[in-house]
This record gives sequence, structure tokens and C-alpha cells, in this order.
Amino acid sequence: MSNRASVSVPLMLVLIAGCETRKPPAESPSSAAGKPASESTTSSPATASVTDQWLGKWIGPEGTYLVLSRKDNKCVVQINSLDGLATYEGQAVGDHIEFLRNGKPESIRAGNGEDTGMKWLLDKKDCLIVKPGEGFCRD
Repeated sequence: MSNRASVSVPLMLVLIAGCETRKPPAESPSSAAGKPASESTTSSPATASVTDQWLGKWIGPEGTYLVLSRKDNKCVVQINSLDGLATYEGQAVGDHIEFLRNGKPESIRAGNGEDTGMKWLLDKKDCLIVKPGEGFCRD
């Protein structure tokens, strides 16, 4: 094997490994208790990381979808429903995202296909739910 080939293979493995999506390990309550208040799991940066894992596109039934992105410190919520595409400004709050739709407060939370209340999504495991009958999944 040439010197060039021996460098290329490890380099490719590093590049492929860097593209994997990994979730940070869950922190046990006992380890959070020993941290100063500024490093507590209830701090704003730690809270944002929960919902940051949701960024991207989520698929619903019949061509519907949800896209979450960030703009500065806000969440951008795009929902393509049977009525068309609408965009809202949201805010990560704890383990959910809050936004106003038509003047009414709504929130997005994690769940599974059964939690969506939608027969098309029943077997799904990784979903976001706005309300029963309005859910979007990744798997």
C-alpha cells in the first residue's frame, strides 16, 4: 500500500465519524446537584440544547411537515399543513418550544407516534407534537 493510501483511509474514517449525529449523554441528577448554579442543568444553555436536537425537518402525514431552525436566540417554526406553509417565531422554554399561532399560544414537545394521536404515525418513535392530531416524526 502506498503512503498516500495509508493516509487516505484513516482520514476518510475520521471524516465519516465526524458526520455522525450523536446525542450528549444524559446527566444524572446527582452529578447536576454538585455543580454551581451557573452550571446547573436548568440554565439557559443546557435548556436550549434539548430543543436544539430538534432542529431540521420533521415529516407528518399527507405531505405535511415541520421545520425548526434558529435565528439569533429564537426558534423559527415553519409548519406546512394542509392549509399551506406558515412561519412563526418561537422560544425554547425548558423541554418544549412555545410560539403564537393566530394569536393563540401553542407549544411543541417531544413524544412518539402514539402521542400524536395520528394513525399514520403510530409506529414512530421520535416525534414532535403540537397538539393531538398534529404531529411530525423523523423515524
